[in-house]
Amino acid sequence: MRAVTERVDDHDDLLSRADARHPLVALRRGDGIVGIGEVVRLTFSGPDRVRDAAAAWRAIASAAEVVDPVHRPGTGLVAMGAFAFADGSSAPSVLVVPELIIGRHDGVSWVTRITRQGGEVGAVELPDPQPIGERPRATLAAASLSREEFTAVVGRAVDAIRAGRIEKVVIARDATASIPPDADRRALLHELADRYPDCLTFAVDGHIGASPETLVSVHGGEASARVLAGSTARGASAADDAAAAAQLATSTKDLDEHAFAVHSVLDALRPHVRAVTASDLPFTLKLPNLWHLATDVEMQLGESSSALDLVAALHPTAAVAGSPTDAALALIAELEPFDRGRYAGPVGWIDQDGDGEWVIALRCARIDDDGLLTAYAGAGIVADSDPDSELAETRMKFRPIADALR
Repeated sequence: MRAVTERVDDHDDLLSRADARHPLVALRRGDGIVGIGEVVRLTFSGPDRVRDAAAAWRAIASAAEVVDPVHRPGTGLVAMGAFAFADGSSAPSVLVVPELIIGRHDGVSWVTRITRQGGEVGAVELPDPQPIGERPRATLAAASLSREEFTAVVGRAVDAIRAGRIEKVVIARDATASIPPDADRRALLHELADRYPDCLTFAVDGHIGASPETLVSVHGGEASARVLAGSTARGASAADDAAAAAQLATSTKDLDEHAFAVHSVLDALRPHVRAVTASDLPFTLKLPNLWHLATDVEMQLGESSSALDLVAALHPTAAVAGSPTDAALALIAELEPFDRGRYAGPVGWIDQDGDGEWVIALRCARIDDDGLLTAYAGAGIVADSDPDSELAETRMKFRPIADALR
C-alpha cells in the first residue's frame, strides 16, 4: 500500500466529516482521527487473533510506501481495529485500513490518502462537513439477564470465590434498545465525546463507546497504560462527592480488586519492555458519573514490540476478566448467558511504526444494521462483594450509553 499525508487547514470538528451510518472514529478532546472508506479489511478469530493481527500488520507496514512529513500520532499508514473479548466469540476481530484519514493533534490537522500500490493517490475527495443529525431516542432494557438473575449470578460467583476456585471475576450483563436503522450514529458519538471528553470516543465496525481505560498507548519507543478497577457513584453534593472518593480510596474490597488488575498488567508487560514503573498506590479518577481507582503504568519498549504485541500480551486484563485469568474466563463462560462480542475487548489504531492507542471497549454498545443496539456493563466480583451493590455498579456503567439515547 501507499500512504501520503499532507498538512491542511485546521479541522475544527472532525466528527462532522465521519460517515453517518458507518463512522470510523477515535477521538479525545476533539483530537484524533476519522476514517473514510476502506482499502483493506483484515478479519481474525480464535485465541491467536491479536497476535495474528500484529504479524499481519507488521508484514503490511514493512511493504508499504509511506510519505509523512507531518509526523504526528495518527499520521501515515494507519489501521483501526476492534477485537472480540473471548477466544470463542462469534464476533469478528477486524483491522480496517481507510481510504482517507482526517486527523488533528495539538492544533495540527492533516489528511492521509491510502491506496493499494499502483492506485491513484488523491482519487478520494475530502468530504465537506455535514451537520450531525438528531440523536436517536430510546430506552435500554435488560436483555439476557434480568436484575434478579444478575444478582443470582453474582451470588454464584461469590460462592466460587469463597470455595477457592478463583480470586476475582468480572461479571457483565447486557441491555438492548432499538434505534432507526438510518439514524445518524455520529449523534451518539457527539453526545459521548461531549459528556466524557477525557475518554476515547470510538467507533469501529458498528462498535461505539467512550472508554476511560487505556489498555496501551505507544509512541516513539515509549508506552503507557491506565488500569481502572474499583468504582463508586459520584455524590449528589460536593461534600458527598468528596466522601465517596475518600471511601473508595480506603475500601479494602476495591483496593484488592484494583491490585489484582495492576499485577496482571505488570506481569503481562515485563517480557515485552525494558523497564516498567507504576505507582505504589492508586489514585481516584473522577468521571461525570462515577469515581474509579486508577493506576498509570509507564514503559520503555523492547526494540521489536509494537502496540498490537502489547495488546496481545495484556488482553484480557484482570480488570475485565478476573484472576487467575484462565479460571476467570472459564467462570465467565459458565455464568454469563451471552457472547460479550467486542465488549471489554481491545479497540484502537496502529500505524506503520507500530505506534498507536488501544483502549478497553467499555461504556460501549454494538449497533446492528437493523438498528438493534446492545450495550454492556460489568462489575468486578471478589469474596466480600454484595450482589445488590454490584447491580448498582452496572447501572452506573450503563449510564453513558443510556444518557446518549435520551
